[in-house]
Amino acid sequence: MNGAVLLLLGCACFLLAFFFYSSFVARKLGVDPKIPTPAHAMRDGIDYVPAHPMVLFGHHFAAIAGAGPIIGPVLAAQFGWAAVVLWIVLGCIFIGAMHDMVTLFLSVRHQGKSIGSVIEEVLGRPGKMIFLMFCFAALVLVMAVFTGQVADAFVSNPEVATSSLLGIFEAALFGICVYKFRWNVFAASFVFVPLLFFLVWIGVIFPCDLTQLFGVTPEVSKNIWVMILFVYCFVASTLPVWLLLQPRDYLNSYLLYAMLALGLVGVLIVCPTFHIHAFSGVSVVNAKGVTQNLFPLLFVTVACGACSGFHALVASGTTSKQLDSEAHIRPVGYGCMLLEGVVALLALISVAWLSQDQLMAGLAEGKPVVLFAKGLASFCGKLGIPENTAQSFMLLAVAAFLMTSVDACTRLARFVWQEIWSTASTTDAAQKEKTEKSGLLVRLNKNMYFATGVVIAIGFYLLVLNPSMAGNLWTMFASANQMLAALTLLTASLWLLKNHRNFWICLLPMVFMLVTSGTAVFELFLANLNKWMKEGFAAGGVTAIGSLVLFCLCITLLVLAFFCLRRMIRHRILRALKD
Repeated sequence: MNGAVLLLLGCACFLLAFFFYSSFVARKLGVDPKIPTPAHAMRDGIDYVPAHPMVLFGHHFAAIAGAGPIIGPVLAAQFGWAAVVLWIVLGCIFIGAMHDMVTLFLSVRHQGKSIGSVIEEVLGRPGKMIFLMFCFAALVLVMAVFTGQVADAFVSNPEVATSSLLGIFEAALFGICVYKFRWNVFAASFVFVPLLFFLVWIGVIFPCDLTQLFGVTPEVSKNIWVMILFVYCFVASTLPVWLLLQPRDYLNSYLLYAMLALGLVGVLIVCPTFHIHAFSGVSVVNAKGVTQNLFPLLFVTVACGACSGFHALVASGTTSKQLDSEAHIRPVGYGCMLLEGVVALLALISVAWLSQDQLMAGLAEGKPVVLFAKGLASFCGKLGIPENTAQSFMLLAVAAFLMTSVDACTRLARFVWQEIWSTASTTDAAQKEKTEKSGLLVRLNKNMYFATGVVIAIGFYLLVLNPSMAGNLWTMFASANQMLAALTLLTASLWLLKNHRNFWICLLPMVFMLVTSGTAVFELFLANLNKWMKEGFAAGGVTAIGSLVLFCLCITLLVLAFFCLRRMIRHRILRALKD
């Protein structure tokens, strides 16, 4: 297979899906640009802030991307390139992008609140609380996974650390210029985007290498970076969204666009030929000698490039609060996911030109991001760009992906934690009165700073204080992530059914995602339970308990959904008999 042909076919499918299928979904949902969005109706200057569509597109894309669309396809390539491509293209069009768009729409129609508020409408308060607990667990896992990966990137590539830290201050200055000094977005971009790439060069000249500065080991250096990143997450979660989160994501998106452009040009000119298997069978022996089944692992491993529950939390957490018009739901909700699908295809192509033995050897080293960077850098090398320079830039772009996801995750987890402790969905005045009468514990957990501290503390425990759990974080995150997508689609299906709209667009994908993710989580539980019994609690106890809790929460929500569906059907039958 020729990589250029595959990439062009994939992009053509995505374009057709955007112009036709997303329009179909928008009509079925009832998207109406005339209805004021929460960003205007509830504007507070902190979380609810109308954003220029170009800025919001950059924020949303940078926040949802992370390293998922890169790591997932590289790891899944062992199952064969054809299997991965089919899941990326079909999954992205009919499940992932639709999932993101529907979630954004539902959140906008519910005052920019999380998808948990929609669950409360259809499943009641118990359903909302269970779902929020599931969301919180998934978000903390995402934050811990990506924080660890950013720290690894800073240790292995110190120039990335310098550029990333300087980028924080540049983003704050961009936000001040746009929102305080009223600069035009295009004029500000003309100044700050070149500055961003200048900071990349500064990082190469002055790399922030803690191992040399303080004479410590790479492990100690990583822990130092983890603590620095957690401090940054605390600040990013509590500052107004216009001051850091939104401008940082927007500016970082240009690094991602540049990486995409280099990758696309490199693939189209070099036209790499695939050498890995098209299909490796229903089961393969991975780099560690463990047999893995294509079902369900393919659909869990390739998450963000095809479908990701984390996207629902971003769409209903930060994006819905910044949407200027419902007309932007399609390009932001559906379009960003399609662009992420392109990233996933590039990630697959970056390793598909290797032989099967080279791929397995690279995966054995446990660095899929490096494999991705080396692959695209080799294409750039044939264009006359030095491979080392291209590889450093690719790694910097991936670190930018990760950083934007880390701070977004922390803010989203804070939102969810505060919502869990919220007493009821009432008017602002009534809510304030209830808060004043509530106990100290409730008021404390609803405090923005304390809630953020809780999130940071749990992430620190998982990443630093529990080494056995840290080794399983990616598998745990991937399984919980896909199950979260299934539960979100379940909620959307029930809401659409309740409001007499086409619920099949969500119901059929929900069934597929529920079966695959449920099987993956249960298999993860059994595998770690076996480790626990044979090697002790430290080997797999925490992961086994965590998997079981997630599985039980999912089953409970399904039971509640069954009773809700039965009530809906009974109500419709009674109404039909009366008519």
